[in-house]
Amino acid sequence: MKDRCPWCGDDPLYQRYHDEEWGVPEYDDQTLFECLNLEGAQAGLSWITVLRKREHYRQVFDGFDPEKIARYDEAKVAALLADPGIIRNRLKVAATIGNAQAFLAMRDRGQSLSGFLWDFVDGTPTINHFATLAEVPALTPTAEAMSKALKKAGFKFVGPTIVYAFMQAVGMVNDHLITCPRHSECS
Repeated sequence: MKDRCPWCGDDPLYQRYHDEEWGVPEYDDQTLFECLNLEGAQAGLSWITVLRKREHYRQVFDGFDPEKIARYDEAKVAALLADPGIIRNRLKVAATIGNAQAFLAMRDRGQSLSGFLWDFVDGTPTINHFATLAEVPALTPTAEAMSKALKKAGFKFVGPTIVYAFMQAVGMVNDHLITCPRHSECS
């Protein structure tokens, strides 16, 4: 793809992610749950590190099924922390389990994760018109508000920078550069 956003570089996996997934509006609860947790796993690392491990994450985290993850015991946690196919950080693993419990509590209150998150952008993607990567913010007031609300709901590893990256990934904001063909495709 000519003129794609330069952040994905020359890596074919990264380019495919950019060309097919990043910035496409996502409304499915379980897919949003997965993405939110993977963005949290990425904290302090590059996204390509998590992207390369994503399929293995899906296997060992039971397809990011919150019902299953919420019941993980110490033996499962120990197995996860011994698995080199994921980021072996005890706090991040514990956060995924806690996030599954928060997801289920939200559902039990009659609220979907999708509805909760998309309400922050009134159900419609925000279409930005940035010409350079330097213009793209690391966070926004909306991401700060979403982060605060997620934390209040019991979610972890959902700081405003992580949340903004999540919003970009799941198409709540279109931050493809205006020179990128995906900008108009995702608008």
